[in-house]
Amino acid sequence: MKEVFAFHGKRTSLSARCRFGVFLPGFFLLYAGSAAAEICAYENADGQSLYTNVSPGGAWKKRECFATVETPPDKKGGTTTGARSALPKVTPEKQKERDAMRRKVIEDELNAESKLLESARAAYANGAPAALPDEFLNPKKYSARIAQLRESVDLHERNVEALKKEIAKM
Repeated sequence: MKEVFAFHGKRTSLSARCRFGVFLPGFFLLYAGSAAAEICAYENADGQSLYTNVSPGGAWKKRECFATVETPPDKKGGTTTGARSALPKVTPEKQKERDAMRRKVIEDELNAESKLLESARAAYANGAPAALPDEFLNPKKYSARIAQLRESVDLHERNVEALKKEIAKM
């Protein structure tokens, strides 16, 4: 009599289930090894830098990459008591001071990024900036400049949004 098992809704024979069981641990080993991530630094023609683990495409050129490794959390979901006791103690007053300083730094960054966004929007001019003299004869050059200006506006909009979210978390 041939034994048949249901596995994820599919009926499989014992031999097929055994073969799957042989490959399954190897799959998990491959998956566990993929916990390393690669963060790359990108730069555009304006000299702006972007650090991300996903290629932004467009006019961004890759400068360098850094490998990072994520360590798995403890089974309890926290740090061990030995590691916790080794951490320096911070008084509530000192923590409030640090939080206030962090808020000020983020607000300063938000103000600076907002100004950059305004200037990028002014340069973009709603997608119709004035053509430069050399762009009259080369429409591709003009459309490339518009695309670059749009990327700049999008980048600054994302930065402003991220800074506002960070301030809201405080």
